[in-house]
Amino acid sequence: MKVVKTDMLLYAVTDCMWLGSKSLKVQVEDAIKSGVTFVQLREKNLDFEDFLKQAKEMKSVTDRYRIPFVINDNVEVALACGADGVHVGQHDLEVRNVRNLIGQDKILGVSVQTLEQAVLAEESGADYLGVGAVFSTDTKPDADTVSLNILKEICAGVSIPVVAIGGIHEENVLDLCGSGIDGIAVVSAIFAQLDIVKATVKLQQLACKMVFTTDY
Repeated sequence: MKVVKTDMLLYAVTDCMWLGSKSLKVQVEDAIKSGVTFVQLREKNLDFEDFLKQAKEMKSVTDRYRIPFVINDNVEVALACGADGVHVGQHDLEVRNVRNLIGQDKILGVSVQTLEQAVLAEESGADYLGVGAVFSTDTKPDADTVSLNILKEICAGVSIPVVAIGGIHEENVLDLCGSGIDGIAVVSAIFAQLDIVKATVKLQQLACKMVFTTDY
């Protein structure tokens, strides 16, 4: 599977912090049925076996709806569960090495904060970029923010899809109009909400408006 720009519209990054009565698998399925177009499984505190088990459960859902599914940081789990790809940050494995490990047919996403990082990531084999944090975020409180001007520079400077991430919620999605991004990546804006279905539907509508509005 290779990623296309429309896959980026509403990109969900999981977080077990907000699990309530529903399992993560059920939460993700609710989100997909309500408009999520891409799923990243992000787990920082699970051992390999538990991570792999969760990844396989998640893949059964994303396969059913034909939604791209990537694993955050962990190439070994991504390959073992048959995920569509992997997403890595600037402090993880070097992008070219990841590409060599996963092969040419898997999706490779890379987190960037500057135009230089973005161009290098594309040259090294990235299929899409995650840029952020575009707003301050409780998910990564130590993350530096990326200005709207830099976000625009990155979008104009690469040919692969770009998704913005970090502190995005219903009230600020439209602040990203005209930036050139192909979509938004969110964590708490979906998974921390009492009504995931309602939140996802609203975000999907706002993301569509944001992507197809050149100025706001």
